[in-house]
Amino acid sequence: MAAAVASSALMTGSAHAVSGDVAKDGTYAFTAKLDIDEGKRSCSGALVDQQWVLSAARCFAADPGKDYRIDEGAPKFKTTATIGRTDLSGTAGTVADVVELVPYAGRDLVMARLAKPVSGVTPVAIGTTPLATGEQLTVTGFGRTKTEWVPNTLHTAAFTVDAVQNPSIAITGKDAAVCKGDTGGPALRESGGRVELVAVNSTSWQGGCLGSDPAENRTGAVDARVDDLGAWVQQVRYRPVFAAAPWAKATHIASGYFTGGSAGGTRHMDMIVRWADAEVTLYQGSDDKDPRHPFAAEYQLAKRPEPGKTSIWQYAEQITGASFGGGSDGLVVRWGDGELTQYTHVDKNGFHGEKQLAKAKNTVWPHAQQITAGRYTTNAQRDDMIVTWDDGRVTFYNDLDTNGVRTEKTLVKKNTTWAHADQISAGEFTGKKTADLLVRWSDGEVTLYPGVDAAGTHGEIQIRPRKSFWTHAAVVTAGAFVANDRPNDVLVRWDSGALTLFPGLDAAGLHSEVKLGN
Repeated sequence: MAAAVASSALMTGSAHAVSGDVAKDGTYAFTAKLDIDEGKRSCSGALVDQQWVLSAARCFAADPGKDYRIDEGAPKFKTTATIGRTDLSGTAGTVADVVELVPYAGRDLVMARLAKPVSGVTPVAIGTTPLATGEQLTVTGFGRTKTEWVPNTLHTAAFTVDAVQNPSIAITGKDAAVCKGDTGGPALRESGGRVELVAVNSTSWQGGCLGSDPAENRTGAVDARVDDLGAWVQQVRYRPVFAAAPWAKATHIASGYFTGGSAGGTRHMDMIVRWADAEVTLYQGSDDKDPRHPFAAEYQLAKRPEPGKTSIWQYAEQITGASFGGGSDGLVVRWGDGELTQYTHVDKNGFHGEKQLAKAKNTVWPHAQQITAGRYTTNAQRDDMIVTWDDGRVTFYNDLDTNGVRTEKTLVKKNTTWAHADQISAGEFTGKKTADLLVRWSDGEVTLYPGVDAAGTHGEIQIRPRKSFWTHAAVVTAGAFVANDRPNDVLVRWDSGALTLFPGLDAAGLHSEVKLGN
C-alpha cells in the first residue's frame, strides 16, 4: 500500500471504472461531476448534504500530483458541480458553483459548499462501521474509460479492499481501474438495500485507462477513508445552519454536557437556548477545537406554541446549566410565578428527573434577578448556585440535588450595587479551587470574582471598564466550547443579534473574539 501511495503521485486522477458498467439512469444520482478551472480539470464527488459535496482535496490543489493540501475558503479556480445528472448530455439535476472549501487536515478530503441547495437528489449516508480487508465496494465516477476521453455518463465498478490504514485504504478493481476524472469519486458500501459512503478516490495506477502507459496493467488505487469521519462531515455541513439562526431572538442561554460529552473528552459543551417565541433548542458541541465552529447539530426540546395556545417556556425567567452526576447535565429554571425547577438530566430527547425546588406563587423567588450554577464547593459537580436579588443581596446554595435551596448562605448583604448585575455566569477562568463568577453590570463594566465559595467573593478583576461596549451584551454564558478542559470560554449574544465567542478568558482578560452568527 505504501508503494502504491508513493508511486501514484505520478498518476493522480479521478477514480472511475475503466470497463465498468454505465450507471442506470437515476442510480447513484448523488455522484457529482466537478468542472474545475473552466474545463482544465475534471473530478468527481458525492453529495452528502443538500448543499455540500465531499471530494478529494487534490482536485483543488495548485499541483495535484505533488500535494493535496489546500486552504479553507473560496476555491482558487472557478468550480461548477453537476449533481443528479448521470447522463451529462441531459438536463436533469442541478448545476451549482462551489463557493467554499473545507479540507480535512491529514487526508485527501474536502467538503465543498454549493451556492444553492440541490433538490430532487437524496444525499448519500456516511458509513458508520469500520472498513475491513476483503470488503467489496462499488466505485462511481465520471472519469475516463478504456475508450472514452471525456465520457458523458456515470460509470460504476466493483473493487476489493486490500488493506486498511488509519487515513486510507488500498483497493483493487477486477477488470476495472480508477482513471483521471474519477478523483474525489465515492467508494460505496452496499448492504441490505442501504448505500453508504466509506471512502473517496485519491490516487491510482490507472492501468488500462485511456491515455495511460500501455504497459501499465495495475488496477490498484488508494482512497481516503470517510467511514470514521461522520462527526466531522456533520459538523461542517451544519456550519451555515447554525450561523443563520435568528440569534436576536435568543433570550436565555445555558451551557452543559447534555449530549454525551465530558470535561477533557472529545465532544465539547453543548448549549440550550430559549427563544422569544418559547421554543427551546439544544445545540450539540463539536468534536474539535476550532473556535469558529463550536457546535455541530441541533435538537428541538420544546416547540413554540400554536397560535392561541401557550407553552410553559413562555414563563421561564432564568435558566442555568448544572451537573448533578449520574448521566447528562441538567437545568435549573426560575419561572415567572416564583417556582424554581430542577431538571436533573437533559438530553436530545427532552427534560428528565424534574424536581420542584420552590413552589409556585411563593413570595421569595419572584425577587431573584439572576441565577447561575457552578462548582462553588470542592466536589466535582457544578451543582451549587449563586443568586442575585433585587435588593442587592447575593446568596449561595450548595449541592442543589441533595439540599435544594434550604441551605442559603449570604455572600453579599443588602446593598445598592449588586442590583445592577444584569448578567452573571459561573466559569473556571483563574485556576482556583472553586469556580469564578463573571458579572456584566448595567453600566457596561465586566468584573470577574475569582474562587467564589461559601465564605464569599475574594477580590475582583476588572475585565471591561464602565461604559464599555458590553452595555450591549444581552445574554452572557460561559462554557467549555473550545479547549474542553474547563468552562472558560464566554459566549455573548449582543442586542444587535450578533453571537460571538471569547475563547479562554483568564485573569488577564479577553484575548480574542470570534463571530459565530449574524
